[in-house]
Formats: sequence, C-alpha cells, structure tokens
Amino acid sequence: MDKAAKLMQALPPDRAGRDMSGAVDYLASHEAVTTRGIGVVGFCMGGMLAFIIAANRPDKVKAVVPFYGFPQGPSEPDWSKMTAAVSGHMAEHDDFFAPAAAQALEKKLRAMGKNVTLTVHPGTGHAFMGPHNALGTLNTKLAAQIWPQAVSFLKANLS
Repeated sequence: MDKAAKLMQALPPDRAGRDMSGAVDYLASHEAVTTRGIGVVGFCMGGMLAFIIAANRPDKVKAVVPFYGFPQGPSEPDWSKMTAAVSGHMAEHDDFFAPAAAQALEKKLRAMGKNVTLTVHPGTGHAFMGPHNALGTLNTKLAAQIWPQAVSFLKANLS
C-alpha cells in the first residue's frame, strides 16, 4: 500500500489524462463501440483520472462513474468544457479524498451547470467496493446495490 501511494503521488495527473486520451480514441473508433459516447469508471486514483479525462475529452467522454477519487487543488483540470454526466460514489470516512472536498467539488461543478452527483455513503471507508478488502472497508451489501445503479447510469447516458 505504501509503494502504491508513493507511485500515485508521483504520477502527474494532467499527463496521465493526456495519455488516456489515446485509449479514448481507440475505443471510439472500435467497431464494437456503438454508443453515442464513452463511459469511464475509476476507483481511487482511477476515479480522479476519470474526472480528468472527462474534462479533457468532452468530445467523446459522456458519462463518468468515479469511486472515492476526484481531482483536488492543483490537479483539478479546467472544468469549463466538461459535458459528461457524473455519478460519483464517495466514502464518509476517507483519509485520501475527504467527503467535504467531494461535496465542495459537486457544488462548484453544479454552479457551472454540470450534471454531477457525488454521493457520500454513510458509514463507509475508502475502497468500500474493493473485493480484495485491502483496507478492511469492504461493504458487500452496498457494493451489490451500487454496481447495478452504476451500470444503469452508464446505459442511460450512453445509449
């Protein structure tokens, strides 16, 4: 966990977002992709990066489901062009991504006219959806409830 945290802190989020842009282009041009846009799901750092790619690629990314993570401070992208609908799931007890910061981001983005809902789930800890349960925070009942909602959100925004 310590090594992963160090690697995550060393990764420049803006560069990672640019690198992921190639994956978006690949998916958008793939014959199996028949939706009107690309959906992005991410957990922890992946949640943060999902936001960044949505802000960087409003032409293709139309729905985002981030879990736990979101950009903060200097890693925040220019939100002005983001058009993706966002349905995020945050933990109430999270030392990495504070719920108050998630609520502030939601308020900021909604004030900009963005379609964003960041739900802070009561009683949860960071990685509450993680089947590996590395932090001892897995909530299987909540995970079983949220995952179908996430899939429905993506289908509603991409088909």
